[in-house]
Amino acid sequence: MNVIETERLILRRVEECDAAFIFTLLNEPGWIEYIGDKGIRTTEDAVHYIQNGPQAMYEREGFGLFLVELKENHSPIGLCGLIKREGLEDVDIGFAFLEDHQSRGYALEAAKGTAAYAKEIGLKRLAAITTKDNLPSSRLLEKLGMQLDGYVTLPDDTEELKKYTMTL
Repeated sequence: MNVIETERLILRRVEECDAAFIFTLLNEPGWIEYIGDKGIRTTEDAVHYIQNGPQAMYEREGFGLFLVELKENHSPIGLCGLIKREGLEDVDIGFAFLEDHQSRGYALEAAKGTAAYAKEIGLKRLAAITTKDNLPSSRLLEKLGMQLDGYVTLPDDTEELKKYTMTL
């Protein structure tokens, strides 16, 4: 089911049949460095991640991370969507893309579509978090119109993260 369409992209709900892609994305060096190792070692682990992550959030919140695919050939290239995290007052926009599809404007295009979707479903503000050393994500969030709004440490974590916010 398509949720968001942009000029070049389709964002849709992640399904169990996307496990091979999720396995690849969650084991990319950038994901592990900036987001963290989720322990996805098999496609079966990826199925559990999909069920307990995106699909559980769809059921609980009505939104979640969406699979981003190219309109032209339906190739999956990343994830972008909305996350309700413990420790953050506002809903968080998150994104991650395969290394081969970075620096082409896809993340910004997907994030703009996701922010518009957030406004459509009635959200008034969005937050985003990133590690202090993830400069590409910080630049993307600023291009999206977000402003640095301090720092936050999420429950059950020790790393202080940059927190961005914006009014929709």
